[in-house]
Amino acid sequence: MSIAALIDHTLLAPDVTAQHIRTLCREAVDHGFATVCVSPTRVRLAADELAGHAPRVCSVIGFPSGAHLSEIKAAETKAAVNDGADEIDMVINVGAVKDDDWDTVESDISAVVDAAGMAIVKVILEVSELTDEEITRACQAAERCGTDFVKTSTGYSRHGATAEAVSLMRRTVGDRLGVKASGGIRTHNDVATMLRAGATRIGASAGVALLVDEEAL
Repeated sequence: MSIAALIDHTLLAPDVTAQHIRTLCREAVDHGFATVCVSPTRVRLAADELAGHAPRVCSVIGFPSGAHLSEIKAAETKAAVNDGADEIDMVINVGAVKDDDWDTVESDISAVVDAAGMAIVKVILEVSELTDEEITRACQAAERCGTDFVKTSTGYSRHGATAEAVSLMRRTVGDRLGVKASGGIRTHNDVATMLRAGATRIGASAGVALLVDEEAL
C-alpha cells in the first residue's frame, strides 16, 4: 500500500495564499492523501476545493503554542467544524503539563473534544518539550478525554517527531488510539522509521516529495 493514504498533507506557514491552498487540495486529490491540514482561516476554502473527493479537511487549534484559553480553543474548534473540518489537531497546554496541573490539561482537551462533535480529534503533545513521564501522562490524559489520536509535534518547536517518542506513545495507548508522527519527516526512510515505531498517520509538508522518494526505492 502506498504511504499516501497515511499522510496529512500539511501547509501551515503564515504566508500561505488561497492559491497555495488550491494547489495543496489538488495534490491531495491527485495523490490520494488522507487529509489536507490547514489553518482555521483556510478550512472553508479547503472544504470547497475537496467537495466530492476522498481527502478530508484537518485544521489546527491553539496552534502552535497551545497556550490559548480553553474557551478560545473550543470556539476555534466549533468554527473549524462548521466551516467543514473533519479532523481537529489541537495543541495541548504544554505549560500546564510542566506545572503538573493535569486537571487543567484534561479540561482543556475535553473542551475541544466536546466542541468537535463527530470530528476526529488529535492531541499534539509537543514531545520536544516533555519528559518521557510527561509524554506518558499526556497520552493517558488524551485517552481519558475521548480523543482519537495523540500526535508528536507542531513542527514549530525544537524538533519534531522521533522514533523514541512515537514508540513510547504507542506503548502507552496500545491499539486504542492512533499515533500521528509529525515534524521533520522529509524522506521515505523517515516515514518507514515512524511506521515501525507505531505511527498510524504521518503529518508532512513534503507529502509529494515523500511519494517521489517512495517510487525511487
